[in-house]
Amino acid sequence: MFFSQILSCSSKAVRLKTLQYHWHRQKSFAAAMSEALDKLELETEARKAAKLAEEETVKETNRIKRTLKRKKWVDWKTQDDEDAASGVKRAPFDPADRIKRKKSAILLSYCGANYYGMQRNPGMQTIEEELFKAMLKHKWITEDSFEQVQIACFQRAARTDKGVSAARQVCSVKLPDELDLEAFNADLPDQIRLFGVERVTKGFNAKDQCNARTYTYTLPTVAFASSEEKIEDLHDTYRITPELLEKVRETLKLYEGTKNFHNFTSKKNFLDPSAKRFIMSFVSSDPFLSPQGIEFVTLKVKGQSFMLHQIRKMVGLAIAIVRGNTTTESLERALTEERLDLPMAPGLGLVLDTVHYERYNDRYGKDGIHNPLTWEKQEKQVNEFIEREIFSQIYKTEAEQRNMLDWLGTLHYHSYDTRRDDAPPPPDGKRSKDGANDDNDE
Repeated sequence: MFFSQILSCSSKAVRLKTLQYHWHRQKSFAAAMSEALDKLELETEARKAAKLAEEETVKETNRIKRTLKRKKWVDWKTQDDEDAASGVKRAPFDPADRIKRKKSAILLSYCGANYYGMQRNPGMQTIEEELFKAMLKHKWITEDSFEQVQIACFQRAARTDKGVSAARQVCSVKLPDELDLEAFNADLPDQIRLFGVERVTKGFNAKDQCNARTYTYTLPTVAFASSEEKIEDLHDTYRITPELLEKVRETLKLYEGTKNFHNFTSKKNFLDPSAKRFIMSFVSSDPFLSPQGIEFVTLKVKGQSFMLHQIRKMVGLAIAIVRGNTTTESLERALTEERLDLPMAPGLGLVLDTVHYERYNDRYGKDGIHNPLTWEKQEKQVNEFIEREIFSQIYKTEAEQRNMLDWLGTLHYHSYDTRRDDAPPPPDGKRSKDGANDDNDE
């Protein structure tokens, strides 16, 4: 009897503890749920507030745009009276402000040797600055467009870096119907020429509609001589062998296809989707002699788009492989997630050769209204300019300054191995915000 009472009390105690445990557990779960719901409610309110703020910003931006677009009628009599009182005279009417301008594509060639790149840069001598000054002088653009070229819908197909030339650069801009190219070119420096203008569709954008770009890199063949050879005295007399030229072509072909080129630019992460680029072809010409008697070859690469310094680094690594400073294994590793130390070839010799508009030409080039952007009529003039202003400058500079020879002397300083001095790339793999690396280009 006594034992049965003890057992009964014990079982009651166990049940009581179990009930207490479940009650505390339910209370803890309820508290956690309440806390989570409160947190969710706060997050929802924060998102609503952010969305409302964004909508207000959009509304304000649209209001400002509408205000800017709305015509402002001026009471000139009152305005003139006020100006006369302050000693200011109204500027005479400029007929250029009433000229109707339509979207056009222009074909531009230039030698970039003495310029700080294509893109306009305050205080710097650039190709666009010379171009806009001539356009303003000939009333192709207005004063407002000169100060802010977006008003004229100006857009270049590719941005070239300091010292880089262009054989067939294309830009889109709104221009008048009547244009005098001969008079316009007379006001441009000898290193810059505008060869053609074609009317294009209203929505045409020289950069967005461009589906491929071709660059050339012209260099002396002594660059491919073995690293064991003493090339100081061979610069002018070196001649590449057919076997070595074949090795050059085989090395260049390794770049073709869609690959990750994060090692061939700056500020790019392997996980960044924009680091992947499609190389359609990479070939070498047969060797030829310059007027100075130096043997050159021209490398030609065609791709959808290129990142900053990408081509110069591709050429630099290819030279190092052919010379024996490293092997093709370095190229294979450079296309993986490893961060390698790679050489960058000199800027002299790099030329934007052609920008391609195959898709645009297929859709609009035969509609009876627009011409295809192939510039066949201007080809003879362009080739003459290239030989006279671009290639002659490359040959002359290389013969006098031996830029390639000086650069070859730095190849042994590169490890062609993992870089230790770089901070680790961002782990999130987000696209770089550095626009200079995205479009293209050299």
